[in-house]
Amino acid sequence: MGALNEVFSFITSGSIAGLPPWVIMIIPFIIGIIVGYLTRKILKIAIIAAIVLIIVCYLGLFGLSPNTLKTAADAYGPMVIHYGALLIGVLPVGLGFIVGLIIGFLLS
Repeated sequence: MGALNEVFSFITSGSIAGLPPWVIMIIPFIIGIIVGYLTRKILKIAIIAAIVLIIVCYLGLFGLSPNTLKTAADAYGPMVIHYGALLIGVLPVGLGFIVGLIIGFLLS
């Protein structure tokens, strides 16, 4: 119970770079809501684009082989893992972003 009281006292008092801690904690939450909302809207466009891409690949107008996909995954996979770990690494800020992302995705 002592650690919880210490966290609450930090949030309600003090400052980080001249700003109250709750301001620093709410910024990622708001950004998460915006990103979640936009993700939901863009996901509809991405599904349509994926269907068009499948049709174009089926007709042979665009070549997309498993080797090309593997090369892209090898090139960009470590970068995605790095940024994901960075987001989760700053846990209170990351949790605010993730909760905001879920709420923004569900509200759109």
